[in-house]
Amino acid sequence: MGKYYYFVWLFVLILLFGIFSIPKIFDRITSGSIVEDNRSVPAKPLSYLNINNEPKKVPEFLMFNQDSLLIGNEDFLGKVYIVEFFFTSCPTICPIMNKNMKIIDEFFYERSDFGIASFTIDPEYDSPYILKKYSESYNVKSQNWHFLTSDEKTVFDLANYGFNIFAAINPDVAGGFEHQGYFALIDKKGYLRSRVDSFDNPIVYYSGIDEGEDNKNDIDILIQDIKILLKE
Repeated sequence: MGKYYYFVWLFVLILLFGIFSIPKIFDRITSGSIVEDNRSVPAKPLSYLNINNEPKKVPEFLMFNQDSLLIGNEDFLGKVYIVEFFFTSCPTICPIMNKNMKIIDEFFYERSDFGIASFTIDPEYDSPYILKKYSESYNVKSQNWHFLTSDEKTVFDLANYGFNIFAAINPDVAGGFEHQGYFALIDKKGYLRSRVDSFDNPIVYYSGIDEGEDNKNDIDILIQDIKILLKE
């Protein structure tokens, strides 16, 4: 008899839940007020980085790629692309960065309007031949993923002043160079773009180091934002 009453009460509870909850859920669906994960879809349009009230454009550059072809910023016009600074003999963060860049490449390699610019900060060693071998080690599929090299001053000026991504020679660290593991996102017209924080300030860069609680979703977010810019 006790088991009978248990099932009766369970039925009543389920019935009450349906009476009070289902209409509310239905109303939210029909009104379009369901809240989505704010990290899966940006709450606001992608922002420009404004310097002196002007949106920041990518500085001009012209460098040799892994095929010894001269590639410049004009070759990326009409393409959404990502910029990074790395070096092939890096024993620390670069393998992580380019593992993640490879994930992005797998998403977009078939698109002619997407590209990647990977600038080496060790041009003395990273010749086009070395960069070619490096790109082959990652099985790069995209025709628009360019590993670029130039003279030392040009590369460091581009990193530190052109993109404000820190890079420097430091014999005291592993590999002899230190740099930030950031990815910069560029739109089809050559402007830096990103999401904004809760104060409407552009976040500017995406973490290329897919480790740790604070940045473990940055690659997924970047892929979403690339898709947004490809539609513009």
